[in-house]
Amino acid sequence: MSGGDGNSALGHRAFSRSPSHFTDRITADGRDGWPVAAGRYRLVVSRACPWAGRAVISRRLLGLEDALSLAVTDPIQDDRSWRFTLDPDGRDPVLGIRYLSEAYDRRETGFPGGVSVPAVVDVPSGQLVTNDYQRLTLDLATEWTALHREGAPDLYPARHRDEIDVVTAEVYEDVNNGVYRAGFAHEQQQYEEACAGVFRRLELLAGRLAGQRYLVGDTITEADIRLFTTLVRFDAVYHGHFKCNRFKLAENPVLWAYARDLYQTPGFGDTVDFDHIKRHYYQVHTGINPTRIVPLGPDLAGWLTPHHREELGGRPFGDGTPPGPVPAAEEVPAAGRP
Repeated sequence: MSGGDGNSALGHRAFSRSPSHFTDRITADGRDGWPVAAGRYRLVVSRACPWAGRAVISRRLLGLEDALSLAVTDPIQDDRSWRFTLDPDGRDPVLGIRYLSEAYDRRETGFPGGVSVPAVVDVPSGQLVTNDYQRLTLDLATEWTALHREGAPDLYPARHRDEIDVVTAEVYEDVNNGVYRAGFAHEQQQYEEACAGVFRRLELLAGRLAGQRYLVGDTITEADIRLFTTLVRFDAVYHGHFKCNRFKLAENPVLWAYARDLYQTPGFGDTVDFDHIKRHYYQVHTGINPTRIVPLGPDLAGWLTPHHREELGGRPFGDGTPPGPVPAAEEVPAAGRP
């Protein structure tokens, strides 16, 4: 999710998501000059951002907490975008910087596309390595295997990759990015087309999930992670703030049960901060919410209610095991949890 001083223009111009400019990969063989190494890199995220949320979930499911440290930015941006004002003295304690843009500048001055999260920074040099949110989680699953915890799930199994790629492409176009195209539309027709696309895809996904617990195969995969990060934000921000209001997630029995199932699975809900999510969208997007008022609802208690999806079978972690407890330093504060 990019940020900067353009938030007041949202809703007044055509929305277009910038492609990732820094697409180097961190790989087992280091072919781009960035070899996988424990402790070398720092993952910078906002808990408000669905694209960053993917990386946080993947890192936790795979048990990479000790190998890849985590920096969490303030959900509220200023004109220099993502900032470390949640940390003592307003500096990231590992990188020593106040703004994520400093790591971008150390890599390239005058870079296009804005400052976005998730971002991986090389700790020794302080330079940005990648902001390629589409590739990052796939590489965590396939290139970082030597550092995975014992019992880590296979989130991108080779036998299902073609199907996962098809499903995630559809989810990205119509749901992940579709809610933004609806919310930031500046013409009625643009909004209606995007909103219709969101709900058309959600209904197709509900049909797919009515008879199977997960999107592809019988275990959690990358496809579920990518859909979850939009669904968990749906009623809190996309339904009202982005006007995606044909129905609430909680009004669709299949999708609501599916989302609750994932939320209650270790590695998913324990990474979600509803306080950060709501304050970011409603206070930063002044082009579509000029009052910056954050709504009190929805009631979050429903996320912890029984979902009964286990009746469909499935093995959440395949032949693996759930991740352990959240590291104390990474626990979501009480204000962000149901």
